[in-house]
Amino acid sequence: MIDLGFQPALQELGEKFGARLGHNVPLARYTAARLGGPAQALLEAQTLDELVELISFCWKESFPYTLLGDGSNILVSDAGVCGLVIINRTRQIRFDEQSDPVLVWAESGANFGVLARQAAQRGLSGLEWAAGIPGTLGGAVVGNAGAHGDELAKNLRLAEILHRMDAGRVGEAQREEWPVDKLEYTYRSSLLKRNPGKCVVLAGLLGLQRGDPQSIRERMDELVAYRRRTQPPGASTGSMFKNPPGDYAGRLIEAAGLKGVRVGDAQISPLHANFFINLGNATAADFYALIQQARQTVADKFSLQLDLEIELIGEW
Repeated sequence: MIDLGFQPALQELGEKFGARLGHNVPLARYTAARLGGPAQALLEAQTLDELVELISFCWKESFPYTLLGDGSNILVSDAGVCGLVIINRTRQIRFDEQSDPVLVWAESGANFGVLARQAAQRGLSGLEWAAGIPGTLGGAVVGNAGAHGDELAKNLRLAEILHRMDAGRVGEAQREEWPVDKLEYTYRSSLLKRNPGKCVVLAGLLGLQRGDPQSIRERMDELVAYRRRTQPPGASTGSMFKNPPGDYAGRLIEAAGLKGVRVGDAQISPLHANFFINLGNATAADFYALIQQARQTVADKFSLQLDLEIELIGEW
């Protein structure tokens, strides 16, 4: 996907970042489902300052951008993405074990599962539920990630945010610290998710409790084993739909008779019907056709509309 109107901005980025700036880069290698067309331009942000610089540049120049972490919980169109794709590689994690509760600060590109395992190794409790969850802390903050009855909102103390200023105000972006209440969390959503493009998560501060290291490891191992028994391996977007109140999306899709159904090389998992998997050569269009089929069939049978948990990126 190419838009020649963005050439001046791309030239400026090229002058600054040189060979690091990729052009027409296939995004399948950057997504968990191994799907997606080309990015018009792509850069990896290695530090928080670099991430701030790139986002601020895009806001100032009205240059479209897409920010990706580990590429989970997204479906990128086969047509690709116009503008700049920024891959968030900011991964520093710091523990303050002198505080009570123990505080852990992590950059938004840090893998959330890695963060949970590091906490467990230190005998810190509160993130056992996050064992095996793909994606980054930034994605978890935006989407209020959760599992096994827990969610990030219970652990998060504050988030460092890059906030786009209103038109006419001095400066295009401002770094702010938002307490958890300001994020207005609901089930798998937040103020940030409901207002895309206005803020970017730079880092998060979480509170954890000291516990028995062996008990924490055992609980984490138990949850990881459960995840492996009940969720399919391989290339997948993760949970496709949000669970409706009082029910489960996977149960509804299975009850609608769709477990194992395929479109091309995309399949509704025979193991868990809320996971759609790439059998090897699926396209994003195959996945989207399955999404539409699942939604329509569940609506016809149960008079209920399933809402996507994943984010659609690109033109659909």
